[in-house]
Amino acid sequence: MQRKTVIRQDYLSMKEDVDDVIDNFKNHPKILGDAERNVIKIVSLNDRFYTIKSFKIPNLINQIAYRFVRKSKAERSYMYANKLLALKIKTPVPIAYKIETTFFLFKKSFYVSELVNCDLTYRDLTFDFDIPDYEEILRAFTRFTYLLHKNKVNFLDHSPGNTLIKRKKDGYDFYLVDLNRMKFEDMDFETRIKNFAKLTIHKSMVETMSNEYAKCTGEDEDDISNLMWKYTQEFQNRYYRKDRLKKRILFWRKR
Repeated sequence: MQRKTVIRQDYLSMKEDVDDVIDNFKNHPKILGDAERNVIKIVSLNDRFYTIKSFKIPNLINQIAYRFVRKSKAERSYMYANKLLALKIKTPVPIAYKIETTFFLFKKSFYVSELVNCDLTYRDLTFDFDIPDYEEILRAFTRFTYLLHKNKVNFLDHSPGNTLIKRKKDGYDFYLVDLNRMKFEDMDFETRIKNFAKLTIHKSMVETMSNEYAKCTGEDEDDISNLMWKYTQEFQNRYYRKDRLKKRILFWRKR
């Protein structure tokens, strides 16, 4: 097995420690999130906390692709995090990534970043409408999304669990996580509005975001609102069709 670790320049003195916590990933007990596909764990190094994301070993075709053609999810996460920080867009500071390969196949990969202790995530806004500063957060999040678009950041996984939110005295900080699917490109009107499609099922949230996005861009609010709601419904329909199909195909797993 071949192993490669890439570590942030100002963390080079910790390379042995980082390699050690990755190699002992299974022994770390504290899991962050639901760990359905990939597993994220919290570890402590030199009195500071970090997260290690262990990506699931891909299928055989992707093992070949990641070995010879495509960059791994861990490497992309590391690269994109650095690009975001260069654009002054917040994300947990990337520390390192590690990949394991054989001569012909890609196997495991890990991504290490600083732990951000957030107050809430965007997901909280989709079910807790009693948050005291609810509308202020939602409008600030919309302005944050506009900032992404203005900086040519097309975050393909712009979904409820992938933005961490921290309150501060003069507003809010937003941190993007789960970064491996991202493009840096010019976006036309429809692409920008479609970027909101995965965020909510609630029309009231779409209306608020449409209103704030129109203020940011100067574009027609009705055009934004109608298209945002259209793409939201289309995404939900595809999601539930796919979910129903998956349950029919994998019904045997329940036995």
